[in-house]
Amino acid sequence: MVTGGPGTGKTTTIARLLLLRIAQARASSTPAPRIALAAPTGRAAERMAESLRAAIARAIADGIQLPAAGSLPAPSASAGLITSTHPTNAAASASTGAGLELPPHAASEQGGPPCWEVLLPSGASTLHRLLGVIPDSPHFHHNADNPLPFDLIVVDEASMVDLPLMCKLVDAVADGTQLILLGDADQLPSVEAGDVLAAILQAAGPGDALQPEDAQAMQSLLGSAPVERPPAVTSATRSGGLDGHRVHLLRGYRQAQDFALAPLADAIRAGDADTALALLRSGELPGVHFHEDGEDPLALGRDALLAHWRALANAQDPAAALRDAGRLRLLTAVRAGPQGARGLNARIEQLLADTGSGARRLGGASPWFQGRLLLITENSYRHGLFNGDVGICLRSDAGPSPGQGDASAVTARGHAAPSSRPGHAGDSARHDAPATDRPAQGPLVAWFEGDGDGQVRGFHPAALPAHESAFAMTVHKAQGSEFDEVWLQLPTRDARVLSRELLYTGITRARRALHLAGSEAVMRAALARHAARISGLAWRLGAKDDKPPPVPAPTPAPLPQPPPSAPVQGALF
Repeated sequence: MVTGGPGTGKTTTIARLLLLRIAQARASSTPAPRIALAAPTGRAAERMAESLRAAIARAIADGIQLPAAGSLPAPSASAGLITSTHPTNAAASASTGAGLELPPHAASEQGGPPCWEVLLPSGASTLHRLLGVIPDSPHFHHNADNPLPFDLIVVDEASMVDLPLMCKLVDAVADGTQLILLGDADQLPSVEAGDVLAAILQAAGPGDALQPEDAQAMQSLLGSAPVERPPAVTSATRSGGLDGHRVHLLRGYRQAQDFALAPLADAIRAGDADTALALLRSGELPGVHFHEDGEDPLALGRDALLAHWRALANAQDPAAALRDAGRLRLLTAVRAGPQGARGLNARIEQLLADTGSGARRLGGASPWFQGRLLLITENSYRHGLFNGDVGICLRSDAGPSPGQGDASAVTARGHAAPSSRPGHAGDSARHDAPATDRPAQGPLVAWFEGDGDGQVRGFHPAALPAHESAFAMTVHKAQGSEFDEVWLQLPTRDARVLSRELLYTGITRARRALHLAGSEAVMRAALARHAARISGLAWRLGAKDDKPPPVPAPTPAPLPQPPPSAPVQGALF
């Protein structure tokens, strides 16, 4: 387990670990490890792959030498689900963007000997896709009888994984395979049952000590003897076999100089309402803005928010529009009500239409208009769209317009893609050419990110799986994503959904600026509530040597009594 807050180096740690595993294989003349990357949602998987490619590029720029692929047997064909046999455009662009040159043995576009990218995963998938979904079945293709064909499996955003899914994942991990869980235990637990990561970490201990044998081996690197853990803690955590299997990262590296979020995040994580409110009211945290008692973000930040959404509605290039859409997001704690995602999305759409920003609907009652942000709410493997994916509606260039029931997509140049039935993978068309400067006059197309950098896929709106508007979204839906600027709106009254984990997750979605609106009473109520769940998993992992509590003997059933002569009030209840 590798845990830590945002920007503490979890991805960088894993990137160098992957390089180390490959180097170890080269040194021992053993086959290269087959590596899989996965995350609970599609958006989290995309972010994981992007961050890992950038971290590996930085590691190589720092002078870490990758082994020559020609000296190692390539991964077996059974690992083709995640690993790639040829370098991807995304990996190549990440390398060249960092000022790197491919080694002489790198494969060319015309084909040739494999390069070093073949040893690294080219992308990440959702856990459902990794395990292999069986339609209309709770089971997966990969299980204990058919384990996953990988030597190393890395799962990001592990706090979002629910108990049944984690059970199926662990069941499908083969003997000898290493499973690495990345996550932040202080974020929201999974939407479904269980708080798996927190339970595992409770059994693993604080993650601040090494095993004695590891400490001895690393003595020359550490320079001093590690601090020994108290015997009471050691004995309690060793019983579950997880002692020494966790590393907790504390120092943040990604925080911009003009954005001081760490002190506020620490106070919220600890549930310290006095410190959190004092920091917010002081105005001393660069990039953090507190709108106390603010009830309407569309009044507080109307100009900035509408300017951002108008620019998206007037965009000509779908790829650029999708990148810009991730720069700002309005987050809420609840779905319903004036401060809920549904109500805010409806008001935002009306404001965009009233201001003449280009948000013109297809018809009077149609929800589709230029610049509409979309959030996919269910996994659709036939479309290649997953829960959490964000898209945007933009017009393509002038061309044939598909009918309402036609599921064929339209490319950015206005040519209809091959027609297919709704809900099939043929409903999309890929596009990676920049749009022209002239306004597009063609049909509305729902654009989503493609497989590589700068690539997008277009879908007819009627062919999309379940979705909703994404101008405003709940913190639960935003988990696993990050935005340059975040507006977090709290409800005017306390709600059971509010907790310190929700506040912590919401504020840590921001990379450069945070606007938090809410009252002191709601803040205090939220920070006093801890989203703890009791599933029994922590006890099962951490109390292996202890006997379970005795089961009390069943109480004998009382003898039946004759019915009363007169009715007794409340007897039926």
